[in-house]
Amino acid sequence: MKFSKEMVEAGAQLKSLGYEAVIPLNAERNANDYISSDEESAQRKITNNSIYGHYVEITNADAVLVLNYDKNDIKNYIGANTFLEMGYAHVLNKPVYVLNPLPEQAYIKDELKAFSPIIINGNLSNIK
Repeated sequence: MKFSKEMVEAGAQLKSLGYEAVIPLNAERNANDYISSDEESAQRKITNNSIYGHYVEITNADAVLVLNYDKNDIKNYIGANTFLEMGYAHVLNKPVYVLNPLPEQAYIKDELKAFSPIIINGNLSNIK
């Protein structure tokens, strides 16, 4: 959720391109300068059942867009939840679009490639 502001902006841009965009439940709140602690974030995920809710959104979606920016000194970072969401979309045979090239994260590198994501090189208008 570190990139909540970017999620809200991407959602608005996708809407301007004619797409219906669904962003994570807390992205708008976080984008408005609310940054919770790790403990608060974990509790919110449990209380709101937000992980399950997001998977329902993926099930109903036509595609998934991953916003992978630099984080923790890792270029184009993909975190644990995003990795799970990509795998779930892959199992459902949904296209997975990735904003930037895949990261060099050794522990998930092969699996990321196996998902056959569509790299859009920073340009949302490359989504088909």
